[in-house]
Amino acid sequence: MASSASLQGVLLGTGNPLLDISAVVTDATLEQWGVKLNNAILAEEKHVPLYAQLAKEYPVEYIAGGATQNTVRVAQWMMQTEGATAYTGCVGNDEFGAQLRKSASADGVKVLYQVNESTPTGTCAVLIKDTERSLVANLAAANKFTPDHLQTAELQAALKQARIYYSSGFFLTVSPPAFQAIAEHAVSEEGKAAKKIVALNLAAPFICQFFSEPLLAAIAVSDYVFGNESEAEAFAQQQKLEKTDAETVALHIASLPRKDASRAPRIAVVTQGSGQTVVAVNGTVTKFDVPALAKESIVDANGAGDAFVGGFLAMIAQGKDITAAVKAGHYAARTILQVSGTALPKTAPDAAALA
Repeated sequence: MASSASLQGVLLGTGNPLLDISAVVTDATLEQWGVKLNNAILAEEKHVPLYAQLAKEYPVEYIAGGATQNTVRVAQWMMQTEGATAYTGCVGNDEFGAQLRKSASADGVKVLYQVNESTPTGTCAVLIKDTERSLVANLAAANKFTPDHLQTAELQAALKQARIYYSSGFFLTVSPPAFQAIAEHAVSEEGKAAKKIVALNLAAPFICQFFSEPLLAAIAVSDYVFGNESEAEAFAQQQKLEKTDAETVALHIASLPRKDASRAPRIAVVTQGSGQTVVAVNGTVTKFDVPALAKESIVDANGAGDAFVGGFLAMIAQGKDITAAVKAGHYAARTILQVSGTALPKTAPDAAALA
């Protein structure tokens, strides 16, 4: 097990910080806004009234969110070391931004937000039906992140200290240059000596469909790429692969060209809900069974995929192997499936369950 000192600032996440506005809704609401379950989209002008309507028509919960921030918070909980993680993204100078900062900081994450004075903090409508969810993100301030924030003294210190850099593909809708700038730290001579890692998540089908160019550029500099079966299928269709199954897509992503061919082979991970998790590296696929969870124990699926990555990266940060990382990912996802949103337990993870 890695020491507490060696875990300080080990993981740096960069993404779109959003305050989740979560509600259990009816089919009529889903149809009204033209959204699908188990999917995520960016809000269009027609979705602007959605957020107020949710609060008016349903009991809502306000939960600190944003895919990357969720992953970082879960990884922090899994490592149980104050300051093991840091996170940056752009928020507004408002109550929601303050609430996000308070929540993430309370979870032990070092918060390094860029603050935009003229734009409100981003929000995400989380529409839950029968434990599945549909996400509609209004990025607002999150869309204002600029690469120059990476040049601040606190971000430079975090970049130097971190050994794992993680972003959800959602961040590629905001600032691909910032993602590439962060990746440069991993491929620098100092980064190579420290064996620094870049990890990326496909995030949502629309990222694979409509942001394929920055996505492929990001994959080229990434050591780990995560996705679920829906994202894998969308990726396969966009790239015109003959097959769209998880195994085929994972093998394809793992084999895509690397910007720096001297780095270790890329590892691609595709989750499939309760189906087997697929891991591909060097032309080989390994499948991992997911421990069964009774349907009645599932509260909602929001954040489960983010939690899987958080658990996985927490083990990689501690020098564990892929088997241990997948096991921890399953444990973290299982934990989040049984709560609303990504509310973290007050107790430490069960060491016996991770052994």
